[in-house]
Amino acid sequence: MHSIDTSLEGLKIIEPIVFGDDRGFFYESFNHRQFSTSLGHDVTFVQDNHSLSQQGVLRGLHFQASPHQQGKLVRVISGEVFDVAVDIRPDSATFCQYHTEILSSANKLQMWIPEGFAHGFLVLSEKAEFLYKTTDYWHPELERTILWNDPVLNIPWPSTTNLIISAKDQAGISLQEILKQSPPTALSAP
Repeated sequence: MHSIDTSLEGLKIIEPIVFGDDRGFFYESFNHRQFSTSLGHDVTFVQDNHSLSQQGVLRGLHFQASPHQQGKLVRVISGEVFDVAVDIRPDSATFCQYHTEILSSANKLQMWIPEGFAHGFLVLSEKAEFLYKTTDYWHPELERTILWNDPVLNIPWPSTTNLIISAKDQAGISLQEILKQSPPTALSAP
């Protein structure tokens, strides 16, 4: 696997080494030793999640507050998504900056999203199956949602006429409001 740094500290694109021939393909989707080596520290995943969404579904921008922040390793096994990670670590040099990436079953790219980031995606294909490994369990009382179209973040989501957004995500609040509600230490990685 190849680990590719992004402009946001700690956020990485993981490109697997794919072996293919006329029968199909094979690749290691996760190797703990290689992954930890590429990050420079050990990571333990405790939960795997799998979602299926139709075209136009926008999920996010989600994160869990401290003390149960989640790091996520995300990938698409069917279809294509526009994936977004936002650095919400107040002490980070890239605070309020985002990285976007097309993740698809064709390119097999993965994104490592460390603790202290918000995450969301928009389904570009007819349907998409999305997998993500998390470093902590889901704690609904600590789940937070930043508005997907927060004007301060100004994320360049692809144009779509028929966005499908859950009521929970439509009720998201601005990053500025979240910062008012939570002390900076609740957002920062331990």
